[in-house]
Amino acid sequence: MANSKESKPKEIKKVTTHTLQQMKRAGKKIAMLTGYDFSLARILDDAAIDVILVGDSASNVMAGHETTLPITLDQMIYHASSVVRAVKRALVVVDLPFGSYQGNSKEALNSAIRIMKEAGAHAVKLEGGREVKESIERILSAGVPVMGHLGLTPQSIYKFGTYIVRAKEKAEAQRLLEDAAILEEAGCFSIVLEKIPAALAKEVSEKIKIPTIGIGAGRHADGQVLVLHDMLGINKEFSPRFLRRYLNLYDDIKKAVGNYIADVKSEDFPNEKEQY
Repeated sequence: MANSKESKPKEIKKVTTHTLQQMKRAGKKIAMLTGYDFSLARILDDAAIDVILVGDSASNVMAGHETTLPITLDQMIYHASSVVRAVKRALVVVDLPFGSYQGNSKEALNSAIRIMKEAGAHAVKLEGGREVKESIERILSAGVPVMGHLGLTPQSIYKFGTYIVRAKEKAEAQRLLEDAAILEEAGCFSIVLEKIPAALAKEVSEKIKIPTIGIGAGRHADGQVLVLHDMLGINKEFSPRFLRRYLNLYDDIKKAVGNYIADVKSEDFPNEKEQY
């Protein structure tokens, strides 16, 4: 008879918003990556990623749009539900897409509720500071955790007109510091800081009690996030300074497909062992 201790399945500790708060207090860095589908999300979760962000960057890497603006709430729910079905450990945060929360707190609440109910997500993320405070508070009133996003906010690309580093000037840096405090006071459990000076990210991270997640914001943020397809080298066109490629899957996959094509055309595949 097998030992009961040996047969007991290994306990999987679930990452929650509270876990992230504890990690910040303990000085433990938070690892976050984007995810958009079941198969890759399962790998991320098995690798013990802390947070999976179902980002509106799906508009770029999954659908081929130039910006994040075209993706719809229905499409975000589709991607999020695929990710949630793969996950046992990670916290799944879902971007509220452009047009689903700006300027209308009631619509923001309805959008967040749809994501939580239909996708089974654990939290939502939205871009902006004081201008979205009302929407954040309304979403939180329904018990939905909210992650903020300051600095470069891609949904506002046509307002800024460029993807350059934000908050380099004193006035914008001060506004960002104030917005971070506003988001913390409103009840956000974490804030993404995108493409801002490392010194400013350090100052923000030290001044607020909630975790900061950096992307192009230096090493002093409480955690880091990258777009999965960028760090795996599936995308080759996007090469910002902050991106570290851990694989070169574009070339590896292209080579594998080329080998498959050659084997099919030469009648090497399938061989006798690969048929019934």
